[in-house]
Amino acid sequence: MEIPTVNLKTILLVHWLLTCWGCLVAWLPSAYAWSNFTVLAMGVWAVAQRDSVDAIIMFLVGMIITFVTDIIDFGIYYPVGEVVFTGWQRDSFRFSVGMAILSLILKPLSCFCAYQMYRERGGDYAVNFGFPTVTSNRNTYQSLEQNRSTYQSIDRQDSPVNPHLYNEQDNKAPVRI
Repeated sequence: MEIPTVNLKTILLVHWLLTCWGCLVAWLPSAYAWSNFTVLAMGVWAVAQRDSVDAIIMFLVGMIITFVTDIIDFGIYYPVGEVVFTGWQRDSFRFSVGMAILSLILKPLSCFCAYQMYRERGGDYAVNFGFPTVTSNRNTYQSLEQNRSTYQSIDRQDSPVNPHLYNEQDNKAPVRI
C-alpha cells in the first residue's frame, strides 16, 4: 500500500492556522503558544533545509512533545475556561477550544508524515543520540586473525650482496649485510 505524500508546507500551514485560532481566546497559558510556534519554526527550518536530517527530527520530536503538553494543558485549563467565559465570550471560547483540539487530533498524523520525511532524508529507523554503545555480538568486532597471505613476508629479506666480501678461495656464498 502506497502512503500518500503530504507536503511539509501544508502541515505547517494547517498547524499554524489551528494554533492561531486556538489562541484566539486567552484560555490557555502562554506556554501553549510558545511551544507550538517554536515547533512550527523548526518546521520552517526543515522546509528551508530539505536535506537536513537534524531539522526534520527536531520538528518530529517537538511535535511529539507538544502533543503530550497540549493534552496536559487542555486537562488543566479547560474546566477553568468553562467557568470564566460566559455570554458572548462562550462562543469564542468554544471555537478556540475546538480548533486547539483539532490541532491536537491532527498531530499524530503530522508526526507520521514527518517520520516518513525523516526516513526519506536518510534517517535511521532507530534514532541514534550519539552515545557509544557496547554490544555482546562478536560479529561486529574486527577479527585479529586476518588472512596474512596478502601481507609482505618479513621473515626473509633479500638484502643487497657486498661483492667485496666474497671469498673465491673458499667458494663460499657472499656475505649479506
